[in-house]
Amino acid sequence: MAQVADRPTPGEGMATKPTKGKVAEFRGHWADEVEGAALYRALAEAAQGEQREIFTELAAAEMRHALHWAGKLVEAGQPEPSLASHRMSAKTRLLVWMTRRFGAKVMLPILERAEARDAGVYDKVAEAKAGMALDERLHGLAVQAMAGPPTAGSVRAGIARGERWHRSDASGALRASVFGVNDGLVSNTALVMGVAGGQVGGKAILLAGLTGLLAGAFSMGSGEYVSVRSQRELYEREIRLEAEEIEEMPEEETAELALIYRAKGLPKHEAEELARRISAEPSTALDTMAREELGLNPEELGRPWRVAVSSFAFFALGAVVPVIPYAVGSGTAAFVATVLAAAAALVLVGAGVGLLTGRALARGGLRQLMIGAGAAAFTFGIGLLVHAAVG
Repeated sequence: MAQVADRPTPGEGMATKPTKGKVAEFRGHWADEVEGAALYRALAEAAQGEQREIFTELAAAEMRHALHWAGKLVEAGQPEPSLASHRMSAKTRLLVWMTRRFGAKVMLPILERAEARDAGVYDKVAEAKAGMALDERLHGLAVQAMAGPPTAGSVRAGIARGERWHRSDASGALRASVFGVNDGLVSNTALVMGVAGGQVGGKAILLAGLTGLLAGAFSMGSGEYVSVRSQRELYEREIRLEAEEIEEMPEEETAELALIYRAKGLPKHEAEELARRISAEPSTALDTMAREELGLNPEELGRPWRVAVSSFAFFALGAVVPVIPYAVGSGTAAFVATVLAAAAALVLVGAGVGLLTGRALARGGLRQLMIGAGAAAFTFGIGLLVHAAVG
């Protein structure tokens, strides 16, 4: 085995002797990296051209990680692990055999899922060398890019922008509004029908409807606020860490960015030149790495209060439909008006969902009417049973 690279001097970086658990963890990481390198080498043998070069580079990166863990084991007083004596796991042997039998193209989707699962393996490992967590995530991106057509990402993006029949709503605002109205409409209609089934007065039904409207709207608004706020904080942290990595390891970041572009189909020299130009400007490099590595658009992280207010408003808009008839009337007339108003609104919302999904508007409206009517009939029946039981 080659001499261990970047091996710490005795006592350096280790305030105390590692526990048996840590030693086992180091050995496990070493084995995982060695087996990952073996699989990438098998993929390189089965691939051709640019893909072969990329797989070879990925195998070399895995071996650099393995050398790091070998150094940690030696530092902990353990014998240096040997490639010759390491027995590959049954899973790795099977994957290597399948690669040789069926080729790299068939194995890419399997490898893509494995890399996605292991992308964060070093995120919380203090003993991992700087940049190893980044390497693992970028390896996954490179495999993901190779799993599709050479320029799948750019082609899909161009189609979405240029052809309106590919319904893409990047901000999610339209989708959120339609489904927010739908949630309010279905839930509050079911509530109002359930209370009406209990044979109570119009004022009680109105109170229940208003209470359901406010409770649901506040729940939706607060839930969306917490969700978007947490997501934004997570994304901001990821972008901040990415900025630190760009500052501390500019050459490694440039090389990995070039690898991603090569995996997407650019020739090696063009990918490297593009990566160098992007990396020359730190702000551009950060924006590009956030999009390519993290899959984030820094300009579209979401505004928690705006999303919360929007969710509140659209839920309330749907929930107010079954309440209005009881606000202006009572008895059978109000009940019939509620049923008709809710039915009409359900058809409109279903048509809106069909517009978003590209399905026939009439079919979407009918389906939503059946779903809402089923929920309302069920709760109305429950109301009747409760009234009969306690009446």
